[in-house]
Amino acid sequence: MIIEMRSYTLTPGGVREYLRLYNEMGRAVQGEILGDLVALMQPESGDLNQLVFLWRYESYDERVRRRRILMEDERFTAFRKAVRPLMVSQHSRLLTAV
Repeated sequence: MIIEMRSYTLTPGGVREYLRLYNEMGRAVQGEILGDLVALMQPESGDLNQLVFLWRYESYDERVRRRRILMEDERFTAFRKAVRPLMVSQHSRLLTAV
């Protein structure tokens, strides 16, 4: 099992709008294709204009396959275009249990 931690830093005040768009356009398609969203969190300290997603996959190969399908989905492409102006940076980390 691996966990992917995806962190999105947004423009000041952008978290609310990102979440609105995510709930309207992105959440359903991501859930359908990626599957297991472990958590969607917002920091209470440090960089406050950030959202952190934790996704669980059985293997790295499963993650690659599911992400490829997601990137080809027109619904998700529309969501990405809608939130692009809110994005400052994004980071992805793959975590394994020890």
